[in-house]
Amino acid sequence: MAKKKLSSLEDLGGFVFSTNDDFELENNNADETLSPKEQKLEAHFSNKGRGGKIVTVIKGFVGLEDDLKALAKLLKVKCGVGGSIKDNEIIIQGNYRDKIIQILQKEGYNVKRVGG
Repeated sequence: MAKKKLSSLEDLGGFVFSTNDDFELENNNADETLSPKEQKLEAHFSNKGRGGKIVTVIKGFVGLEDDLKALAKLLKVKCGVGGSIKDNEIIIQGNYRDKIIQILQKEGYNVKRVGG
């Protein structure tokens, strides 16, 4: 069987190598969800790696997986489209970035538009 070519450090499975004795790994999995005012979300537009299909990606959510799922469901229902959660990111099918930013701001989130 042929070996899979590594394209990024994430392909190593999350290993961190450090010679610093004081190094502490940041934990992205929070014990509790930050309030919407404390969240700093980013709304990205992407079509890479998806066969040319356009998606809107929401990054930067800090909190429990159940709360992330609830937020994703809210966005999918309000936009009337499908989507999923992968690597702690919400992926919404289609280019709904402006609509999603408005929805999140009404919910009290800090949202930043990233990219063109």
